[in-house]
Amino acid sequence: MKEQFTIFYTDDDQDDLAFFQEIIELIGEDYNVVTQNNGSQLLYDLNNPPPNPYMIFLDINMPGMNGFDTLKKVRESNNHKTLPVVIFSTSSDETTIEKSRELGASFYLPKSGIFDQLKKAIEHTLAINWSGFIPAKNNFVYNYL
Repeated sequence: MKEQFTIFYTDDDQDDLAFFQEIIELIGEDYNVVTQNNGSQLLYDLNNPPPNPYMIFLDINMPGMNGFDTLKKVRESNNHKTLPVVIFSTSSDETTIEKSRELGASFYLPKSGIFDQLKKAIEHTLAINWSGFIPAKNNFVYNYL
C-alpha cells in the first residue's frame, strides 16, 4: 500500500472545508485530509498524534484563536518548527501576507472562488519541495496569473 500524506486543514467555514476536501480527492488518493474548525482544535490534534501531518493549511479569519495566533503557537513548539504551514485565506493585502511570513508561515495561498484555479493552486502547493524551500518575498505568495 502506498503511503498517504496527511494534510491538516483548519477553517471555521464548513463550505471551504468541503470544497478543499473535494479538491484533494480529485488530486489523488495519496492524501488524507484531517479538518479542524478552530486553532485550539488544530493545536490539540498536533500535540496528540497520530496522525502526524505532512503539512497544514490554515485560515486566518476564525473566531477565538485566529490563524495568526495559531501559527505563532505552532511555531513555538519544537516539534513543529519545520512543518510546512500554508496560510490559506481570502485576504490578499500586503500587511496580512507580510505578517504571515514574519510569524513563520511557509507559503501564502489566496483562496479563489474558481474551482479549477483553486485545484491548480493546491496542486502547485503540494508539489513544493518543502525540505529545500525557503520563504522569501519573491516566492511566498501563490500567483494565479
